[in-house]
Amino acid sequence: MRFETLADWLAWQETLHPLSIDLGLARISRVLGGMGLPSRRPFTFSVGGTNGKGSCVAMLDSILRAAGYRVGTYTSPHILRYNERICLDGRPVDDDQIIRTFELIDRVRQGTTLSFFEFGTLAALDIFAKEGVDIQLLEVGLGGRLDAVNVVDADIALIATIDIDHREWLGDTRELIGAEKAGILRGGHPGIVADNDVPDSVVRVARELGAQLQLHGRDFGFERADSAWNWWSGHDSRLDGLPVPAIPGEHQFINASAVLQCLQCAASHVPVSREAIERGLLEVRLPGRFQFFPGPVPVLLDVAHNPQAVRNLVTHLLRYYPDRRCKAVFSVMRDKDIPAMVGILSEHMHEWYLAPLRMPRAASSEELKNILHNAGITRIRSGFTDASDAIHVASREALPGDLLVIFGSFFLVSEYLAMVADEGD
Repeated sequence: MRFETLADWLAWQETLHPLSIDLGLARISRVLGGMGLPSRRPFTFSVGGTNGKGSCVAMLDSILRAAGYRVGTYTSPHILRYNERICLDGRPVDDDQIIRTFELIDRVRQGTTLSFFEFGTLAALDIFAKEGVDIQLLEVGLGGRLDAVNVVDADIALIATIDIDHREWLGDTRELIGAEKAGILRGGHPGIVADNDVPDSVVRVARELGAQLQLHGRDFGFERADSAWNWWSGHDSRLDGLPVPAIPGEHQFINASAVLQCLQCAASHVPVSREAIERGLLEVRLPGRFQFFPGPVPVLLDVAHNPQAVRNLVTHLLRYYPDRRCKAVFSVMRDKDIPAMVGILSEHMHEWYLAPLRMPRAASSEELKNILHNAGITRIRSGFTDASDAIHVASREALPGDLLVIFGSFFLVSEYLAMVADEGD
């Protein structure tokens, strides 16, 4: 055994490959071929997109489990524990199971270096195969065409939204990024897109691959109806009076409508009842997405880390907290479009608290301060020892009626949720 603890395995994996992100399928394909997985794999949904991937996976998982299926989900990043990335029937697998799979992958790779994400992807596929799940839900990590998850031919592919993010690896236009996202589509199989402004490149790639492209607003969609909503597909399929998804946010209706379109396309293989759909929508949970914590200083927590997600955050604030004075606790990776994010939110935040994250990719407080100054923002607090310090100071300085908006990096959201967990112990 190379290592005895999961923490040691993960620390080693972060140093194994020379690049933390190295897109391509050659390495993972080579190792996967030697792992001895059964040729007959579980029915597979691959879920990509810029924003909304996690929400779509969560809704699919909740509905399919309500229908009685055994479901494996692979998602990233995690919030509190690595084990969250690989779940069986909604529960993270334990350390021992992951370690056994890591040992297998290490034996099989024979000198092939794998990235941290590639190791995790292979582990998920091995665990799902050994556990005999009915369905596996695979969330794309970055892009699509060259992402490790794309080593699997999906029965149904879902692309949530397409926006500019990860420019260094995917390109700096929606057309370039759309072509990368569309790489998860497969010929002869449904490809569902939940974006109201689909790049031409997605349509072109779908045509070249022979995928059965289905677009929101053209082939399926939704209508709001007071405290419920209606879903439609084509000319003759409807579900009226559905419950509002338990994950907050107006944008969740388009995600939910795409999820139902996926399930309709899969109906001959994995049928679900209306009862399962309703139960799944009501019971779905996903931390860090417009997650609200009441209290003397209420907190809204969100992983918005690109312009599209920040626009959704503004919509949510205006709809549900129009009279609140908002104080931002913010941190994000430096490769994001930070000026655009700040510009969208500048008039909605009374004060900004810059939370430092101890990781190389994170923008420093000084970098963030310069961007905020350039946007004309003057009410800025910085100089904190860590994210926890920033959150505590912002909370102490809040006035009655203020709302603390903690948003940006997954790592910042994780810091807050860890604080909440510690306080609850």
